[in-house]
Amino acid sequence: MPACEKLAPDCDLEERDINNLNDHIKIQFEDVFGEEKGSARSIDCVWRGSYCCFNGTLSCCYKTLSILCAIPMAFCWACEFACLACYHVWCVTPQVRFYTMMCMPIKKLYELYLSVCCGPLCETCGLICSKIVVTNKTG
Repeated sequence: MPACEKLAPDCDLEERDINNLNDHIKIQFEDVFGEEKGSARSIDCVWRGSYCCFNGTLSCCYKTLSILCAIPMAFCWACEFACLACYHVWCVTPQVRFYTMMCMPIKKLYELYLSVCCGPLCETCGLICSKIVVTNKTG
């Protein structure tokens, strides 16, 4: 078993974008170049050659860049997400919990105020409005 398979045995090498994170990236030849029917068109061998050149260059450059950059970039992003997770676990979540606990008495006071002061007023307005009778006279 190669060393890479020992390091990441659950890594899916077939489907590498299962969450469709990069659907917006269109890098197929047909997504970049196109000639309309009936318009000025290049010679067929030029079109085929451009197709081969584009795909070959794209593949070669992408593989070279990924060899040079993928592991360092993965390391940097892993550090970034680790810092984010740490910040949320140790700062954000406790702070939200703290403010939730601190605001609970204020919430209780507002509920009490609304039920004691505004409740009877709203109930009285409801009783007054319930006595309104609307009749529609036609003719």
